[in-house]
Amino acid sequence: MHILIVDDESLARSRLRALLGNCAAGHTVTEAAHAADAMATVQNAVAARHPVDAVLLDIHMPGQNGLALAHALRALPAPPAIVFVTAHADHAVSAFELDAVDYLTKPVRLERLQQALAKVQRSAGHAGTAAPAPPASGEALVIQDRGRTERVPLAEVLVLKAEQKYVTVRTGSRSYILDASLAELEVRHAAHFLRVHRNALVARRAMRSLEKHYDAEEGEGWALRLHGLAELVAVSRRQVAAVREVLAS
Repeated sequence: MHILIVDDESLARSRLRALLGNCAAGHTVTEAAHAADAMATVQNAVAARHPVDAVLLDIHMPGQNGLALAHALRALPAPPAIVFVTAHADHAVSAFELDAVDYLTKPVRLERLQQALAKVQRSAGHAGTAAPAPPASGEALVIQDRGRTERVPLAEVLVLKAEQKYVTVRTGSRSYILDASLAELEVRHAAHFLRVHRNALVARRAMRSLEKHYDAEEGEGWALRLHGLAELVAVSRRQVAAVREVLAS
């Protein structure tokens, strides 16, 4: 892959370049210190017929920040995949709205970088196809519960639901409590989960039908039926169109 690192700090760029060197061989790595330089690099790479496949993008930079640059990159005919790399975890929702493939927080660990690059490759390999690939067999959520650590395979997870400061992880057989942010999970696993409500993500592969539903608090609305789950999952009105689109595909 051709990977572009965009960060105004040279040490941060050097660290990412070193980590990329420990990933699978064959990557072409270029750098840019600010948004204008990055956009020029992307455009020149297209002209040279060696387009940038992925941009490792910092958010807080002098001048045009990473979010603004991501907007500009999205407008290109064949935009590169965006992986945000930042010391701040409070931009995850904005990153998801920009269709970021992943969202890494500094200091970046090699394992997380490798996962992000794998997602870039999967997204490129499935561009234009209707259905996303199922989660890889090794993908899992790590649950810490009463001194015990348990890996819950992502392929078994049906619903992720925000509950105050925690996220309830629902499989077909039981529930777990995960100390995590729903917004960060949404960005990290966007290929496999769809937001259907302000507090809920569902597994795309498990979506079965959209039904009219009456809720005592919200009144008449919509709910989603999932394979392997008895109870319905509420769907907000603003997400109905997205749910229908996934079901139609």
